[in-house]
Amino acid sequence: MRWLDGLRLTSSALTCRPLRSLLTLLGVAIGIAAVALLTAIGEGVRGYVLENFAQFGTRIITVRPGKTQTSGLGGLLGSVRPLTISDTDALRRLPHVEAAVPIIQGSGDIQFGQLSRRSDIIGGGHQLAQAWRMQLSLGEFLPAPRDGRSPPYVVLGHQLRVELFGTRNPLGELIRVGGVRFRVIGVMEQKGQLLGFNLDDIAYIPVDWAESLFNRTGVVKVHVVFGAGTTSRTLSRQIHQVLGERHGEEDFSLTTQDDMLRSFNRVLGTLSLAIGALGGISLLVGAVGILTIMTITVGERTAEIGVLRAIGASPRQVLGLFLAEATLLSLAGGLLGLLLMGLLLGLLHLAMPSLPLAVQPLFLLLALLLAAVIGILAGLAPALRAARLHPVAALRSE
Repeated sequence: MRWLDGLRLTSSALTCRPLRSLLTLLGVAIGIAAVALLTAIGEGVRGYVLENFAQFGTRIITVRPGKTQTSGLGGLLGSVRPLTISDTDALRRLPHVEAAVPIIQGSGDIQFGQLSRRSDIIGGGHQLAQAWRMQLSLGEFLPAPRDGRSPPYVVLGHQLRVELFGTRNPLGELIRVGGVRFRVIGVMEQKGQLLGFNLDDIAYIPVDWAESLFNRTGVVKVHVVFGAGTTSRTLSRQIHQVLGERHGEEDFSLTTQDDMLRSFNRVLGTLSLAIGALGGISLLVGAVGILTIMTITVGERTAEIGVLRAIGASPRQVLGLFLAEATLLSLAGGLLGLLLMGLLLGLLHLAMPSLPLAVQPLFLLLALLLAAVIGILAGLAPALRAARLHPVAALRSE
């Protein structure tokens, strides 16, 4: 039997019962669509987070006050001690440290004339723009303190500037931040979202003014940016030594970008396992469907198998015929699943344009390969049964 004749027989077997074939391949289609869709979302989120991490660089260590030694809320509150601006100055003097930026975060009303809106407020040091790799579109960033006190200056995010001033130049204008008057000296370039945080809707003020504005005696955290002459592990030991000597105990915690990436990868790994489990269940259902239908098909076509054997078809050719039928059925389900995935991705993009999605061509090929493997494995047992039928016994069953 020529391969072209076998292909015709396989095609006619699949198309003679179109409803049965469609219902069978739907199981594979749903499984492939589920795996592909969830993977596209997972890879999109991974790429989005890594891109945002890269925006701030990998040579940064975050120091936060407090180190919990006991469990419970009382232990947490009792063990938290503030980091101070003078702590930041001490860290800035460490070797290979390019910037040390104290941070205080809050929110408040921003007013200009009759316009008022509530926005995020960040109190930061004069090196904040350098540490966060941010550029200005107008003016300059906050200057270093003079005589121990910073001037009452403010730098606006792009969106905040547009909503308060429109196209008007805001430099030199006086606005109220939390009821306190500040002079606008700069506007940041448009940055967009960072992990759901709008970087364009922020007012940046000096950290010492933020302390009084939010009635704080310390900073929320300190970002330490270091150069190529050291490593995060070496600098972490130096930070522990300096702050330990200043505080008398280790009442702070350090987080490197590598730590954050490892935590993120652990979460993503768990998500990938969940995706694999859900997709595996769906694909298992599809494989069982193909196995069931192919078993029924072999029983229905016993006489046809006998005729094929009687006219010279070998057991291997019969085996290949039914394996090809199961594989084509599963591949059709894979193609339908990818089309369904494309439709769902389009609907998701329309409903949530900000949701990061990533579809790689290699993954689409792997999905089709997986569908083919499922078809081969599910169709192997029925195909072997068909190949082992004796032609006389098969013809007698008619």
